[in-house]
Amino acid sequence: MATFLHRLLLITSLLSLTSNLVSSNICTSRGVSTCQQCLAVHPSCAWCSQEELGKGGSSVSRCDLKANLLDGGCGEGAVEFPVSTLEIQKDAPLSDRASGTADDVTQIKPQKLHMKLRPGDAKRFTVTVKQVEDYPVDLYYLMDLSYSMKDDLARLYTLGNQLAATMGRTTSNLRMGFGAFVDKTTSPYMYTYPPEALENPCFGMGTTCNAQFGFKNVLSLTEKVERFTEEVGKQQISRNRDAPEGGFDAIMQAVVCKERIGWRSDASHLLVFTTDAKTHIALDGRVAGIVQPNDGQCHLDVDKVYDKSTALDYPSLALMTEKMSENNINLIFAVTPHVVPLYLEYSNLIPGTTVGNLSRDSGNVIQLIEKAYADIRSKVQLELLGVPEELNLSFNATCLNGEVIPGVKSCSGLKIGETVSFSVGAQLRGCPKEKSRTFTIKPLGFKDALEVTVDFACSCDCEAQAEANSSLCSQGNGTYECGVCHCHKGRLGPRCECSVEDYSPSDDANCIQKLDSPICSGRGDCLCGQCSCHTSEFGQIWGTYCQCDNFNCLRFKGALCSGNGKCNCGSCDCDSGWTGVNCNCSTRTDGCMSNIGLLCSGRGHCQCGVCECTQPGAYGAKCEKCPTCPDACTIKKECVECQHFKRGQYTSDNTCSIICKDEIRPVDELGFHDKNAVNCSYKDENDCVERFQYYEDKSGNSILFVVKEPECPEGPDILVVLLAVAGAILLLGLAALLIWKLVITIHDRREFAKFEEERAKAKWDTGDNPLYKGATSTFTNVAYRGK
Repeated sequence: MATFLHRLLLITSLLSLTSNLVSSNICTSRGVSTCQQCLAVHPSCAWCSQEELGKGGSSVSRCDLKANLLDGGCGEGAVEFPVSTLEIQKDAPLSDRASGTADDVTQIKPQKLHMKLRPGDAKRFTVTVKQVEDYPVDLYYLMDLSYSMKDDLARLYTLGNQLAATMGRTTSNLRMGFGAFVDKTTSPYMYTYPPEALENPCFGMGTTCNAQFGFKNVLSLTEKVERFTEEVGKQQISRNRDAPEGGFDAIMQAVVCKERIGWRSDASHLLVFTTDAKTHIALDGRVAGIVQPNDGQCHLDVDKVYDKSTALDYPSLALMTEKMSENNINLIFAVTPHVVPLYLEYSNLIPGTTVGNLSRDSGNVIQLIEKAYADIRSKVQLELLGVPEELNLSFNATCLNGEVIPGVKSCSGLKIGETVSFSVGAQLRGCPKEKSRTFTIKPLGFKDALEVTVDFACSCDCEAQAEANSSLCSQGNGTYECGVCHCHKGRLGPRCECSVEDYSPSDDANCIQKLDSPICSGRGDCLCGQCSCHTSEFGQIWGTYCQCDNFNCLRFKGALCSGNGKCNCGSCDCDSGWTGVNCNCSTRTDGCMSNIGLLCSGRGHCQCGVCECTQPGAYGAKCEKCPTCPDACTIKKECVECQHFKRGQYTSDNTCSIICKDEIRPVDELGFHDKNAVNCSYKDENDCVERFQYYEDKSGNSILFVVKEPECPEGPDILVVLLAVAGAILLLGLAALLIWKLVITIHDRREFAKFEEERAKAKWDTGDNPLYKGATSTFTNVAYRGK
């Protein structure tokens, strides 16, 4: 009988549990015990801090939907339900042109906003960027003065004024400066023997060089650009011992010595780095016993020379990137061809840098700087500074023609004065220790920035009124906080009324979820008829029967829910932008976008952020390779037709702006831009030959250099044709007469020669007439027989 009653009690409990689960929601299913835990479950969850909860003696969960709490008898003032908010605090309009000082110029809006976010909740705002015309420019020319750059120094002396004139076409507010570097002034980087080599490294070579130095600021940035040529003319080549140079030391000092170099806060900063050699990197200083890391500080002495050359190691790429971002420096590597691949790799690791192919004597450096600056001004890329790890940011870019590109925070192919915008979504994934944090969103290389302050709504107001050893908790056996008692050790129950010492085995039936299942799912102790869940080093365990946790979910590459979601009672709740049972499938498509502006190059479909090629013969990360598919010239032909000539198939069906993302640059003739550039030509509908060059830069931007004037065949000249026909007929007639005359002449000569030959064969006396015949003829009668 007792066994029957025991089983009946279990069945009744199960039915009651089933009924509760049917009416439960995400807020009530987690079984949280504090207000702070409730807010972290879901943005829709609210907590009731009222002491007595429920109508007519009914029991309801303190963590529930706000409407359910109000219906359950919780007063409006006792409901803890913080709401995420967004407030724009500063939103000055964008400027059109830099007039006067650039302090009054605004290139990004808004400039300041404030958000309040609950865990799991998100807010979205829009950032608009515009590059104004005639923006001030600071150009600092940093040159390698080792012996191999001797010709380059002489060439630069003749190009100073031309460089100023060229940059003057882009801005009316230009400042130029000059710096030089060689390498660290210690062995084994410099010549130390014979002693004369310390002052003249070229000793024994029949020439004179300056003593080796690390870096020196020859000319701070100045508006008197003629000083640039003057100071360059005073410089003299030096010489170091090993092949790599100390260029990174020089870059670091040129970046961080803002006051000494003269960088203006209200200008674009161009740092042009020219060399024909590799450069030393971090940890190379150990060869000379230099083990102290570079501190990223300015160390120029009174003579404007780097005085920590022999004390600090070369800077790392990460430190350079950080300092360049802080000081809004755009670095241009102008290097000779044999080291271009190396500096391209550096450029991939240092945002905001470009690489140019420098000629042997630096003769094309002006063209490189002009092109690099144009590339910098044609691209807007957002960078993030100080974003907390718990805050997840997502971006959608609206670039040219209003087209929205999901998952992208950069736009390219822009012209000065064009405006682009970025939709930014901010989602709070967890609660940081701080209650508030400020971070910055800024275009790379800009001084303008958006300052975002985020308040984390992770706590409840009622927590401030917590009462320790409260009389409401069974005579001081717990802390009363937000309507519930947090019991001292050894006490259980809603009011801490139960002592662990009062435990009875008969209460175990209330701690069993299913028949034959372990007590508290084997992950807790049944105390006073309720489960007290164990703590785990892997995560949190909760639930009426300790059946739920946040660590037993599917993993991908060792990461719980692939690192893109939260584990909730055995299943993954994926973050925005991810899907799948283990959240390893990205819903973003920017990783599938090819350089021609099509998903998977139009030869496949994007699955979980990765291209699956469907076109026969297509392969590659973005299905961009396909030997049996049309070549690059054939594909780009239609883009040239629609973008440059405003005709063709893409123009007629209005798909030009969607498919073609190339930057068109009209040129008079095709030149050499890169070894990977492809020269193309085709005949248009007018039978004219159109020529263009297809080129992709290191950032993946597609550029089409199109010859302005096509080569068209000229029409026939009627007068020339008539004269040509008449002349041809006349010539043919004369030729026929000549041939006839020649044949007659040949025939007559042959007949005459024959006559002469016959006459030469005749034999008679010159006194006889060969034609004479006598009057008497004698005949013989052969039949006569007489005598």
